Formats: sequence, structure tokens, C-alpha cells
Amino acid sequence: MEPFPSDVAFTPSVKAIQTQKGSRATYAKVEQGRGWQSEVTESLEAFLAGLDMFYLGTANASGQPYIQYRGGAAGFLKVLDPQTLGFADFGGNRQYITLGNLAENPRAFIFLIDYVHSRRIKLWGTARIVEDDPDLLEQLCDPDYPGRVERAILFTVEAWDMNCPQHIHKRFPQRDVAPVIEQLQSRIRELETKLSQYESCDGSARYCFLKLEPRLPHDHSCVS
Repeated sequence: MEPFPSDVAFTPSVKAIQTQKGSRATYAKVEQGRGWQSEVTESLEAFLAGLDMFYLGTANASGQPYIQYRGGAAGFLKVLDPQTLGFADFGGNRQYITLGNLAENPRAFIFLIDYVHSRRIKLWGTARIVEDDPDLLEQLCDPDYPGRVERAILFTVEAWDMNCPQHIHKRFPQRDVAPVIEQLQSRIRELETKLSQYESCDGSARYCFLKLEPRLPHDHSCVS
């Protein structure tokens, strides 16, 4: 029997525990139905286009895992073909743990999360380093992003699945929050300017306010 794409994660040990915990029948139906995807779809490509970060998992030859945050311009994780994703590897702290892991163990994992819309996608596959390929680097880099590109990393997709949205806390990217903050700060500056004008008038904010505002007819209130 041909293995299911989800078998990359649902090993015999995992399936045994699913059986013990009562979820194996549900996932067996998923496998027989739509199942997990093994190629990049239009929906996945659209999802990638809006993300400016993801988490990359690798492991060394002895199985010690390592998770690394990757960030860049929106859409910097690009689709090169139906089974290949690629991204520019920027200069960092020069520890090279990911590079060392991939040199001896190509197995890799990408975790994508959209905090705004509570969506997450998991991708299993392999990854490899590409050095000295100017055409590829030009395809992957963003001239407007300040990061220094050192190499490319290509990820071959073997299986992926969209996870449930439970327990994803809302977080918003700076590019969405910054305009709102600027608008609020501008309004605060405007109100502070008006307040300072009132306070500087004859040294009395109350007197200035009443002097600037016309009184209604028959208003005989005193001005202090």
C-alpha cells in the first residue's frame, strides 16, 4: 500500500498512541479522504505571500533538534515550483547551527503561523544549502530589505497540512500597527497644542475658554 503523505508525521508509534487516545479512526478517515497535501497549492502560495516570518526546524545526525526564527520582507519564502520553496539566508550571528545540521541531516520542518487570522500550516520535507548561484539569489532577494544575503536555502515539500486555529493568540505585524499608532500620536499632538494655547491665554485656561466661547443670551454667570 502506498504511504500517505501524513505518514511522515504519523509514524507507527504516533498511530499507536492515536489508537490509545481514541483519535486514530478520525485521522484514518482524513487519510482516505482529502488527506494532507504533498505539493504547493494556490492557497498555500497565497498564504506564503503575506507572511514575513516563519520557524525552521532541523536536527543534527544524532537527532538533536533546533528551531530557528526566520524573518524578512512579506512573501520572502517563495514558491519555486510545486514541490520547492526557497528563501534568502541573511547574515546573522555566525553560529551556523542550521547549516551544520543540514550538512549531515537534510530532514527539515517549516512552521508557518498567521497570528492575525489564527491560521497555522506545518510543512515536512528536506532542505539544502545553495552557494554561489547569483541567478537564484537574485530571484529570492528583496532589494528593499536591508538584510545581507549570504546564500539560498531550498526546501523540498513532502507533506503539509493546515492546523486547527485553537489557542493562537492575536498578534499584529508592525506594518499594520504603525499607521494606527502614528494616527493616534498625531491626534495627541494636535490636542496638546490646543491645550497649550488655552493655558497660555492670560494664565487661566478657564478664563481663556470662556472668553473664546460666546455666552448664550441671558447668561449672567461670573467669570473668575
